[in-house]
Amino acid sequence: MSAGEHNSWRDTILAGLANYIDAGSIVSGSVALALWKEQYHLTDSFIGLIGAFSANAISAGVGALIGGRLCDLFGRKKIYQYDMLFYAFGMLFLVFASAAWMIIVGFLLVGLAVGADIPASWSLIAERAPDDKRGAHSGVAQILWYLGPVAVLLAAYFLKPFGIDGVRWLFIHLLVLAVALTFLRSQMKESERWTEQASSAAQTGAKMPGWSAVLTPKHLSAVMYLVVMYGMWNLWAGYNGFFTPYLIEQNHLPAWAATVLPASYFFIGMLSILFVFMPLADKVDQRKLFGISAVMHVIGMALLAVFGFKLEVVIAHIVIMGIAGGFGAQSFFQLWSAELFPTAIRSTAQGLSFAIVRIGLGLWSLAVPALAANDFTELAWILTGFLAVSGIVGMLWAPRNEGKSLEQLEAERAASGEGAATVHRPAAYGTGVE
Repeated sequence: MSAGEHNSWRDTILAGLANYIDAGSIVSGSVALALWKEQYHLTDSFIGLIGAFSANAISAGVGALIGGRLCDLFGRKKIYQYDMLFYAFGMLFLVFASAAWMIIVGFLLVGLAVGADIPASWSLIAERAPDDKRGAHSGVAQILWYLGPVAVLLAAYFLKPFGIDGVRWLFIHLLVLAVALTFLRSQMKESERWTEQASSAAQTGAKMPGWSAVLTPKHLSAVMYLVVMYGMWNLWAGYNGFFTPYLIEQNHLPAWAATVLPASYFFIGMLSILFVFMPLADKVDQRKLFGISAVMHVIGMALLAVFGFKLEVVIAHIVIMGIAGGFGAQSFFQLWSAELFPTAIRSTAQGLSFAIVRIGLGLWSLAVPALAANDFTELAWILTGFLAVSGIVGMLWAPRNEGKSLEQLEAERAASGEGAATVHRPAAYGTGVE
């Protein structure tokens, strides 16, 4: 491996750790949820409020909307380096939570930081990855997203017997990692693709394209495609990540199931990313790969709708969903949200797409606890419907970008009359950017 390729993988890991702390904070909250409910006598409505404004939903969406635009104006590095300090500050409220309001404030601040980091890190990964390994690099970031829940849930298995004081250590480890990332990321380089765009704009006196460029029919249609494809899937994923341990406890499954089963889902997903998505995403028909995952998702969720929230059914559900999730909507959302937009507005468009999805999830999260308590079967069929819509839309309009450079994709858009939002189109970078 050359030094340049080594640096590319190193930067992908450091940028992708945003996924780890995003998922880690979501699942840490889900583990603490039942304990907080008992300790502070929380209602289902208040639990829905925590889910809605957590790092899982609305606050992350707002952070992505703001952070994505700042990334295109001032660079990826400035955002993804310093937002970790903001994350650590918010995590302090969760570490030392002694009242219900501190939980809300903590998740609100953590979510803003996580949301801002996502478009910064995803853009940088795509822009620095070799053209023939962009899917593989995106897959590394997704493995880190799945690793967060695995680490948190396995640790929670040993910490939960100590009650809320034990669970606090889950938040402490995320706080320490965020501070460490601030220093580790200081050694990373800015995206050369973004730097060239910004330099060209400065030399000619032009401004970097703004919201008007993002909201053109072509780019807005790409945003809406991503929102529907990923957003419908994410309504299921939000329920799965934040509410599954809580529902396992509410349905009186064995105590070990609340941590071991969700951890198993994420571990299986990691294997699926490693052995399916990373080797294939840059080489095969991405539409077909996505389609196989979509069908598996619908089958896996329909099992719970038909047979109920029973231990053996939940186990089968988790195996199917874990395999499908590794090469499904989330992995392709990260990849396609970078490929469908030119460099000058990439983070802004990603932030907008992510914001709509997460805010929608927040509104949905308000209803999940009550739906699950009143009629889980109804909730399961609703979620199955969401996954079906995601799969149909994803398969019908999935792009075919495997193996192409970002510059080639932009040139194809321009040649088809769709135009480009860049202030300057740099020369092709060949096999990558270092």
